[in-house]
Amino acid sequence: MLGLLLLSGAACSQKAPPAPDRPWPVLPGQQPSAPARSVPALVPDPGKTYTLPELVNFAEQNNPRTRVAWENARARAADLGVEKSTLYPTMAAAALAQSTRTNVFFGPNYFRQTAETFSPAFDLDYTIFDFGRRSQTISISRSNLLAANFLFNDTHRTIIFQVMQAYYRLLNSKGQEDAAEANLKNAQTVQQAAEARLQEGLATLPDVLEARSAAAQADFDLQAAIGATEIAHGDLATALGISPTSKLQVESIQNLTIPQDLTDTVEASIDRALAQRPDLMQRIAELRAANSAVKAARTQYLPTLSIDGDAGLARSFTAQDQAPGVYSKTQEYWHATLSLSWTIFDGFARENRLARAKADEKQAAAEVDSLRDEVENQVWSAYSTARTALRQQKAAAALLAAATESYNAALQSYTYGVRSQIDVVSAQRALAGARTADVSARTQLLTGMAALAFQTADLLHGKGP
Repeated sequence: MLGLLLLSGAACSQKAPPAPDRPWPVLPGQQPSAPARSVPALVPDPGKTYTLPELVNFAEQNNPRTRVAWENARARAADLGVEKSTLYPTMAAAALAQSTRTNVFFGPNYFRQTAETFSPAFDLDYTIFDFGRRSQTISISRSNLLAANFLFNDTHRTIIFQVMQAYYRLLNSKGQEDAAEANLKNAQTVQQAAEARLQEGLATLPDVLEARSAAAQADFDLQAAIGATEIAHGDLATALGISPTSKLQVESIQNLTIPQDLTDTVEASIDRALAQRPDLMQRIAELRAANSAVKAARTQYLPTLSIDGDAGLARSFTAQDQAPGVYSKTQEYWHATLSLSWTIFDGFARENRLARAKADEKQAAAEVDSLRDEVENQVWSAYSTARTALRQQKAAAALLAAATESYNAALQSYTYGVRSQIDVVSAQRALAGARTADVSARTQLLTGMAALAFQTADLLHGKGP
């Protein structure tokens, strides 16, 4: 039976792919199934139009990455509790049962003796003094918990920004789709006017063909905008932690309030980022943990004073050959040991641990300096991008107003026979480009302001929703 079991185990065991030139054939039962979602996902209301604050709140509740960072912080809090427990004595209740058999020499003979003992006892183990070794270990865990909490906040900051980016991309796609629909209507209007003038003998066939070509191009741009909207919808759904097939209604970009100016200087934005960026605070907490690790490594050169012992009751039964067994009385017993332990030489292990801790400390300090420089550059870049987007948005709004007036005037003049077909088609195309530029400029401004708030960590300290 043992041989059959071994053969069956070898036959059913997992093996490597037989050759490198073809995929590994997956046999039935070897394909692992995906586990069900640990927490049921929230489902948006398909009939409701969601605002950006509502979607951010939805994502913070539903995105799994917030729970990943939260559980990591809870685990680091448990680590801190474990390290704090070393400040207290350890007590254990034990029940000891022992049986021994020996040959006792008595006179000219050996006599077999059997002794059985049962002892309930309490054990005590306590480190009285270790020159701050446990305190430094607690400081390391406390700093690691602080770093995990800042990582949790940074996860929320990242998710908020990702939702905002996906939200503005969706609004941009919907705005481009609306602009493409308006462009198609304008192109169809020009086409109808050209065909009407052709029937009256006031236009030529090339003029009509040019108008038809412009209408076909506008329809092509509309279909591309519809596809981009569907992709942007999927990106927003992923940021929210829901399926891309979920129905979701959002606002129109035309209904959003467009910022008119930057409220702070770039210097104030940089100072605010250095004071509240959670990823920078996380690195600083890790630097504190490295500092405590160096101090803990130095305590390894010092002695440790501890006490341990146990106390309890013991009752024994002893029997010898040719003698009746005897039960002892229940007796109390105890012993205690006070130990002073001092490692004199350990093959330079402590020196190497201290050197490693110092290197980790210097590395953590360098990482803080590097991230500080990156934060300043990121805020500077985001501020410049937002300022440029603000100027572009104002220029795009003026361009749209001028292109609208030009198109209306060109179409009216063409209807009266004053302007040519080329003029009105050019005006229609200019208006189409102005609409696209206006929507893009609005989106770039909103995204730029969101990026600046992300880099300064204002997303975590907003006064509003």
